[in-house]
Order: sequence, then C-alpha cells, then structure tokens
Amino acid sequence: MKLLDGIRENARGKGKIIVLPESHDERVLKAAEILIKEGICQVILVGEEDTVKKRANELGIDLNKVNFVFPENYERFEEFAETYYEKRKEKGVTNNEAKKIMKNYTFFAAMLVEKGVADVCVSGADTTTGEVLRAALHIIGTAEGVKTVSSDILIITPNEGKVYSFADCAVLPDPDAEQLADIAISTAETHKRVVGEDPIVAMLSFSTKGSAKHKLVDKVIEATKIVKEKRPDILIDGELQFDAAIVEKVGRKKAPGSEVAGRANVLIFPDLNSGNIGYKIAQRIGKCEAVGPIIQGLAKPMNDLSRGCSVDDIVNVAAILCNMA
Repeated sequence: MKLLDGIRENARGKGKIIVLPESHDERVLKAAEILIKEGICQVILVGEEDTVKKRANELGIDLNKVNFVFPENYERFEEFAETYYEKRKEKGVTNNEAKKIMKNYTFFAAMLVEKGVADVCVSGADTTTGEVLRAALHIIGTAEGVKTVSSDILIITPNEGKVYSFADCAVLPDPDAEQLADIAISTAETHKRVVGEDPIVAMLSFSTKGSAKHKLVDKVIEATKIVKEKRPDILIDGELQFDAAIVEKVGRKKAPGSEVAGRANVLIFPDLNSGNIGYKIAQRIGKCEAVGPIIQGLAKPMNDLSRGCSVDDIVNVAAILCNMA
C-alpha cells in the first residue's frame, strides 16, 4: 500500500536500531530478515545466537546481518539489573528480583532502549499486551508532560483515498476527561509524524453539539475544552457523532460553523469499548487496512503487537517506530 511503502521508504537510511525480544517466534525471525534486506533498520534479536540461527537455517531465514544479545551473558547485565532495582525499589522490588526480571526478554529489550543501545522495541507477537506495557512503563516511562499511555490505529480506506487515526483502541478502558484529552493530543502528534498530514481532531460521542444530554457526553465536552486550553495549535472540535465528523454534508447540517465537522482525520473514541469495536468494524466490514496499535505517550518508542499479527504487521510497525524515534 502506498502509505506503508512510504513509511518503509522514509525509515531507510535513518540508521535506527530495533530490538525484537521474541526470537523464538518464526514471524519475528522472518520480519528481522526483511527489515535487514530492505535496509529499514538494524536489528538486535534477544536470544542465544547459536540456537536462534539453527532454527532460522531450518526455516531458510538469513540472519547473518542480525546482532544478538543474551541477557545473562551480556556485559551490562548487572548494570541493567541495578537500574531496574533503582527504578522499582520503592515498589518493593529487591536486587534479586531485579536480576530475575532482567532475564525476561521483553523487560531486557525495554532496558536496551532505555540505555540507548537500541532506538525502538517491538514485542507482543507471543507476549501479552499487559506484559509489554508493564515493561515499557516500568523501564522507559512516560514522555515529559504526558500522564497517559494510549494507542493509535491507522485506518486506511480500501482505495487509499483517506487515512484516519482511531484512538484509543487498545490500552485504556475508561479514560476520564483529562486522560481523554491526553489521548487526543498524543494521537494528533502521532498522525502528523506518521501520516504526514495536519491532524483534524474529532472528539466522538453519540451526541453532536448538544443533541443529547448525558454524563458520558459531558466527559467528551470537558476533554475537548482541556485540549483547546493545553494545545490551542491543535484543530479540534467535539462532541461530534461519527458521521458528523467525517461526512461533509452531515457535518454542515449537524454542526454548522465547525472547522472540524465533515473533515476529521483523527477520531477520538470516548472509551475502549467503542474504539476497539469501531476499528474492527472498519477493518472487517469496511474492508479497511488497520495498522497498529501504535503505542503513544512513552518517553522512547516501544510497541505492542497483536498475537495474531502477520510478518508484514511486524515490519510495518517497526518502520513506523523507526520514523518516530
């Protein structure tokens, strides 16, 4: 697809380094080979080199230009464990527990990013979202001024005539108004950096401009006000129903005078229920391409994958993060 081809092309030549901790997964090994062959980035695989290469050879996968690290043999392992202990000792983590945790490939990979050995980390092909996010939050932490970690899913229409950002579809079940505002700000920035177009943000609801009264609508209205106060540079409006947000004729009728209605490319759902359901409807019934989730709000790029992801999904997410790093 044109957008994804462009994202891969933009990543080439940046010299970024990605760490992939799930070296036991065939899809990850194939993705590593593609990332190297296409020159998208350099690759570090976490695992015992001889064991992984033997498996790769059996599968016909070339990993000769991939770098390997094995936690227990890594020269900075003690330093990594000490850093984790210092970060988590107030939560009751002991030195011995820190060493044990650093043997976990996903947590070790997150520390490689934190220490600057790698620029980005992608995990989740065979690891739960909860574990990936715990590793990211415990080690990398949130970006300055950001309290909320969330996700953006790129929705690419079948003819590639339009690219939307849907958020949050994967992380935060029931955001309050402040969190919803954070999600909107993060998604606007992600859309600009990844898609390359100015974000036009719609705060979605079952109401448009007072057509319904409910505390759920009030939350969206309040979140919209917060964004406008924090980031007056972001073009945003709400509350808007989905059709009023993206269909020009409906937008003019339901929200006359709105600069966003009918033109939105960033769509902020009021909760995880609606966001997750919405993107899957677009994907399965609307036949749109769904790329992501792209995790937002971290100090450095680390991303989750769906456990049902394809090799191309891994490569595309890796390329997106390399552009964001």
